[in-house]
Amino acid sequence: MANKLEKLLTQYRELGIDNQIDYNKFYLYSLITHSTAIEGSTITELENQIMFDHGVSLKGKSIEEQSMNLDLKKAYEKAITFAAQHTPITTEMLISLSALVMKNTGKEYKTALGDFSSARGELRLLNVTAGVGGRSYMNYSKVPSKLAAFCEQLNAQRAIAHKLSIDERYQLSFDAHFHLVTIHPWADGNGRMARLVMNMLQFEFGLIPTKIIKEDKEEYIKALVSTREEDDLNIFRNFMTTMMEQNLKKEIANYQESIGETEESNKKPIKTKEKIVALLQQNSKLSAAAIADELSITAKAVEKHLANLKAAGIIRRIGPAKGGYWEVKTPKE
Repeated sequence: MANKLEKLLTQYRELGIDNQIDYNKFYLYSLITHSTAIEGSTITELENQIMFDHGVSLKGKSIEEQSMNLDLKKAYEKAITFAAQHTPITTEMLISLSALVMKNTGKEYKTALGDFSSARGELRLLNVTAGVGGRSYMNYSKVPSKLAAFCEQLNAQRAIAHKLSIDERYQLSFDAHFHLVTIHPWADGNGRMARLVMNMLQFEFGLIPTKIIKEDKEEYIKALVSTREEDDLNIFRNFMTTMMEQNLKKEIANYQESIGETEESNKKPIKTKEKIVALLQQNSKLSAAAIADELSITAKAVEKHLANLKAAGIIRRIGPAKGGYWEVKTPKE
């Protein structure tokens, strides 16, 4: 299991998928979109891009859906800052992140023990059921001490994370997700917070963050329930590892197809290289960026094709990067 995941991560990075322009931004948008989709949001990745980048309200989408996505974006941005600074994880930090997650969709609660607000990230003062026919989560009175113990243990594990293998670091983040959602510290937003903390750890550990795809929602919930009922963390670990592997495979395949490195069944390979040669024959002074724009692929993909064409002796660069031109050799040469 570990070798398979590590091999996929190596392939992912060797292809340079995570070095593309705006990769971090769009990967973050994808994490947010899928996390809110699990909670019922119907906003797509493209719609989030429009809303996040241009501040445009989305027609046909509720204010609650839009607020959920905008709030989670701010929470992730704060979490990424915490990860970069290796900030100790405390109850106060988690409350501050929850307050961002629930800022515009949280509620005020009035109980016999006092009032509290999920919009301010405050810990619950009531018990919560785990679903129809399910057991309730731990008693609210145990939450503060359990959450403090969770933070203490997690900080101890983070301190030695550099000694762990890639698989062990992923497992640490998966376990944190499970334990936090099991404590269920808040009346609302526990799922988003558990995924956020998992991803925050993965950002800190230099890993590709795990996305729980909305199409896998049912299996994801079943894995959480089974892990809790059978008291076996390996159930959730195995599910999350398998999902991570599937998502990496899909992204690798999509990337390879986009740069013309795959072929469809019983069809010739995509002729991206031939298209580049044809463009250079028409205009030998085209830049990689101009070619990328013409072919609707990334400049990095173009540069890789140009390097391969040069190595094959099909093209040659004459002059400097600026002011020079490409010489395309004919078969007779």
